[in-house]
Amino acid sequence: MENNGKEHSIPVEILDDLSSRFIINVPEEERKDVVRLCFQVELARWFYLDFYCTTDPKNCKQCGMKEFCTHIFQHIPTLNPLVKDLDSVIAQWRDYKLAVPTYGAILLNNDLSQVLLVQSYWAKASWGFPKGKVNEDEDPSHCAIREVLEETGFDISPLMDKNEFIESTVNEQLIRLYIVSGVPQNTVFQPRTRNEIKKVDWFPIADLPSSKKDMTPKVKMGVGPNAFFMVVPFIKRLKRWISDKQQKLTDSTRRRNKSLSDLDPSISKAKKQQQLFTMAIQNEVLESQTNRQHRVANNSPTQRNGRRQDNTKAHSKTGLRRQLFNAEEEKKDKGKQQNQSHTKNLNSTNLYDFRAPSWMNFKFNRQAILQCFN
Repeated sequence: MENNGKEHSIPVEILDDLSSRFIINVPEEERKDVVRLCFQVELARWFYLDFYCTTDPKNCKQCGMKEFCTHIFQHIPTLNPLVKDLDSVIAQWRDYKLAVPTYGAILLNNDLSQVLLVQSYWAKASWGFPKGKVNEDEDPSHCAIREVLEETGFDISPLMDKNEFIESTVNEQLIRLYIVSGVPQNTVFQPRTRNEIKKVDWFPIADLPSSKKDMTPKVKMGVGPNAFFMVVPFIKRLKRWISDKQQKLTDSTRRRNKSLSDLDPSISKAKKQQQLFTMAIQNEVLESQTNRQHRVANNSPTQRNGRRQDNTKAHSKTGLRRQLFNAEEEKKDKGKQQNQSHTKNLNSTNLYDFRAPSWMNFKFNRQAILQCFN
């Protein structure tokens, strides 16, 4: 595997794939800008490390940016002249990269289930968030608004909160993405830049990969995780942000519903009446069950025999007392015996006078019933 007299440690067929994905489609005038060109080479290197070196480590050896640039510049004939100035090109690109951060936005639909991604003409078959380099003295939020407008044709300024963003340093470059929710899914996106954005489309967040080895998009959409390698560094934190947002919304709704209930006396009164009625019914049922148990216990053979023995003893004691007391006391004693006899008769007939207040207060609406027959 030789090119211009030098051997490649990267297989030629892989260099062909990387070149077609990231380099060859860059317009000729853009290729003259070595800094812009190096950013595309860096994308190709990330892809190579993430998806070739991990799946075939025996044939695909990891390498630094300078070595990788050497492979690419030697492999593409039009870039061969840059090999001799490689150190200067790399230094120029690194200085620019460290000095110029990238700003963009994560666009979400109303229910936070879908995210908008863009596909570049230059990065074939790869999807990412709309973003771009900041201009000199440009505010980060203004840069994000401008880049999203250029790449999608959508103005995020009315929906944007400058305090809601995810920021990360990815391969020595600062990237800040503002989170913009509430974007209508029926929006027609029309990129304003020519030959830069190939496609703009919505993707379910649940189907996007959270790591390089996450095969969810392959199962759900038939697309491997390598198509979203620029999105992967942000997905976990995005899902965390969405979860927190949804939890706050749920808590807010609960508080609002509670406040409305407190403010509306009719709702509060109705609920209280319902609770009181339920408690009254439960108490009535409990009272009825308790009395039924007492009746069963009093009518058992053991209880009846006990009561007979008690009555016999009572009669014996009464006879003895009649011999000891005078006639007037005897008359009082007979009255007590009659009361005891009356109580005994009530117990023996097993009578219990139970009235449920809920039913005693129940009334028919006569007029409403008659109207049903008209």
